[in-house]
Amino acid sequence: MFLSCIERETETTAMRVRLLQQGDPTLMTHELNCMGRPAPTDMMDHPTQPFACKITAIPNALAIGVTAWLQRHERMAWWHSVPGATAETIDLLVSGTRALPAALCDEAQHHPALRPLAAALQQALQHAQDVPTHLHLRETALDLRQHTLVMGILNVTPDSFSDGGLYLQPEQALKHAEEMLSQGADIIDVGGASSRPGATPVPADVERERVIPVVREMVRRFDAHISVDTYRASVARAAVEAGAVMINDISALRFDPAMAPWLAECEAAVVLMHMQGTPQTMQKSPTYRHVIDDIYGFLAERVEYAMHSGIARQRIVCDPGFGFGKTLQHNVELLHGLQHFRALGQPLMVGTSRKSFLGRLLQRDVWDRLEGTIASVLYAMLRGAAIVRVHDVGPVVQAVRLVNAVATRSTGKTEITP
Repeated sequence: MFLSCIERETETTAMRVRLLQQGDPTLMTHELNCMGRPAPTDMMDHPTQPFACKITAIPNALAIGVTAWLQRHERMAWWHSVPGATAETIDLLVSGTRALPAALCDEAQHHPALRPLAAALQQALQHAQDVPTHLHLRETALDLRQHTLVMGILNVTPDSFSDGGLYLQPEQALKHAEEMLSQGADIIDVGGASSRPGATPVPADVERERVIPVVREMVRRFDAHISVDTYRASVARAAVEAGAVMINDISALRFDPAMAPWLAECEAAVVLMHMQGTPQTMQKSPTYRHVIDDIYGFLAERVEYAMHSGIARQRIVCDPGFGFGKTLQHNVELLHGLQHFRALGQPLMVGTSRKSFLGRLLQRDVWDRLEGTIASVLYAMLRGAAIVRVHDVGPVVQAVRLVNAVATRSTGKTEITP
């Protein structure tokens, strides 16, 4: 059962520093366009690898001090500000030399008013520096540097949007799981309750009855890495006891207050996904002030919550939630700007498989979206996705392996950049 407070969309109002990838002026141009300003003519006069960041929800009192400091250091930086989400805040886009962060932090030692921003900046820099290299699935660690992981979708439901009813019987589900594993799936994600738009929640005991026998038998037969798609702690507990090593939570630990403590205790990995509203409400006129800023702020807050609850960074994956409370334009903007989420410092999972925005863009029915799925998966890889969640494992694995092979041709390790 959803918590009543979740019916009201959670707003993240804390000040956030979002680092922009260094050496890519197109990100700055895109940010400025979103803020209603063309790129300044002197932007390219900075060093080839400038520092750049977007700071959101700066309290007005702090903003006065920050802009005054920037004015005194205009030779090493330029900036642009717009009103924030509330009348008491502003958003600030800053770019400058590599020396800018250290100079601001030094200044904060003598001017306490700047210390909240310096602390937020240092935290962002630390997260970007200490990105986990492995995803810990209880006793197993998957190397995220070697190749993009493919997660196969196994819905044991009668009403999922593209494969509902196909794998409702355990033997059907096990056969399909075996097929996906033979095709190269690294993880199988089992779902026992549909989260499609407008889906009606099923009782927890029904969800468990669908999921647990399949999970237990998959572990016994195939010794596979199993994720379970659930927001209920009771289902997660039973799944982990049956051998699952990851929980894929569409609520990002919001719907069930018992979920985070249990995950910390059992040391299973977790996917934190963004969703506006609930499955029943998410596609009823979703709106964002700034889709990248809003979703980034949400995921940053949920990562902090998970870590505060005792879940290690090496066990946390972030998912921007394609199709969950997003219009066609939101999904396109999200895919285009996916590299911004790398600044979270966590592995990114992308689930575009057969989604309706692909169908609308390509004029294809749900069963005819393989080409769109592959294209979106590869685009996401090039922008930093560590895991791709798909229905059609075989074709996607082939495409992913090709891109990985090209990326590792000269270095011996995957280094894909935009």
